[in-house]
Amino acid sequence: MSIIDEATKTQLRNIETQTGKSLDELIQSGLSTGISKHKELQAFFTNEYGLTYGNANTLAILTRDKTKGAAGEEENFVDAQYADKKAGLRPIYDALVAAVEDFGDDVEIAPKRTYVSLRRKKQFSLIQPSTAARVDVGINLKGVEPAGRLEKSGSFNSMVSHRVRLSSPDDVDGELLGWLRQAYEEA
Repeated sequence: MSIIDEATKTQLRNIETQTGKSLDELIQSGLSTGISKHKELQAFFTNEYGLTYGNANTLAILTRDKTKGAAGEEENFVDAQYADKKAGLRPIYDALVAAVEDFGDDVEIAPKRTYVSLRRKKQFSLIQPSTAARVDVGINLKGVEPAGRLEKSGSFNSMVSHRVRLSSPDDVDGELLGWLRQAYEEA
């Protein structure tokens, strides 16, 4: 992760608080294992420090970056998702993350290769730039019938029950945030 966004900086501060170790100490502990495979490093951080999947994933990426000497294929996932044709969608992502971070200190923002998972105790939503003109927000809502812009997730992503399509930061409105807050509270 050569360029770390604000959400990742917050995630790293939370990891340091949870473990009582600095980021450098955590990366050094990963390097000292001699493990080079991502999944094995992730398992190490989960087992050794009791970290969630997303936090262990981020540390595994940072540790592997150190072994490569520079950012490799797993460069900052968020920057990669909003590059080139999709660069104009980044303000939508930024507005969503800023709003969701206000839900509570226990919101975990976990970037993956093609989407960003929003978690509490479990995933309650995900953000994915699906086309050059649209960001899809997947939401896990129990007992809520799809209506209007709140669609059934369908083939979009099986990890969520509903989807909302966004084409501008203005689409991050009270209605969407209400659904996201409900999903957050249920997680």
